[in-house]
Amino acid sequence: MNQAQPKPARGGISIRNVSKVYDPEKTSVAAVLDCSIEIAPGELHVICGPSGCGKTTLLNAIAGFHSITSGEIYLDGELLCGPGKPQATPGADRVVVFQNGALFPWKTVLDNITYGPIIQGRMSKEEARDIARDKMVMAGLSGLEGCYPGELSSGMSRRVEIVRALVNDPAVLLLDEPFRGMDDLTKSIMHESLLEIYDQTQVTFFLITHDVEEAVFLGSKVSVMTTRPGRIKESIAVDIPRPRDYRVLTTEGFRGLMAEVVEVVHDEAQKAFEAGEREIA
Repeated sequence: MNQAQPKPARGGISIRNVSKVYDPEKTSVAAVLDCSIEIAPGELHVICGPSGCGKTTLLNAIAGFHSITSGEIYLDGELLCGPGKPQATPGADRVVVFQNGALFPWKTVLDNITYGPIIQGRMSKEEARDIARDKMVMAGLSGLEGCYPGELSSGMSRRVEIVRALVNDPAVLLLDEPFRGMDDLTKSIMHESLLEIYDQTQVTFFLITHDVEEAVFLGSKVSVMTTRPGRIKESIAVDIPRPRDYRVLTTEGFRGLMAEVVEVVHDEAQKAFEAGEREIA
């Protein structure tokens, strides 16, 4: 009997010497300059840095929401954007979870999750619902199929958005500060929930955040960006075993990594603050 072969690893991202200049003919604001990152398939890679450093610019370029000025971005060896193709084509292989959420309030949880693949004709209603229910069990949402977004907590709503993204079977899940604005307790629960989902999938997670503790707790690797124009200052491997839970937060290894990342981030935050003061003056 032939054994089932594992799925080939997907979601490897190669960002090579990418620059993004806004309004190049007038103000010429360089958001990102000569930025390079290599993200392995299946990695939970966190981008951390001060406000305005270009984190969201990179995420949007991968998603295909805007163009790059120069450089190249590849997904699994295929060019997303680069010379002759400045803007990637959005696709179901790269799905974004936004910080402000985007659930349809008039649709049930199950209908929200299945809407995309059904309306795009990629799945039948029955197929989408079967997959959605499986993913909901994985995310601890079983039994909420008939609820509406207004009946859910902020944490549950965010889990629904993540499940909605995963139903598309993406190679990469792009998370734009998904837990910003949550209270500390809800955020802590969501961190553990996200890690449980990550551990059960083969999806590459590309997450951006200002929160250093969040970055170290979640990440396989944390890349710190410089102040604008953004480039990678340092990438730090998070050598903490998985699965992880809140008990990791008090360990010596975690606190040591926190101190390492904080030192790198603080230098750039100070530069951003000083630059902002000069601009105001």
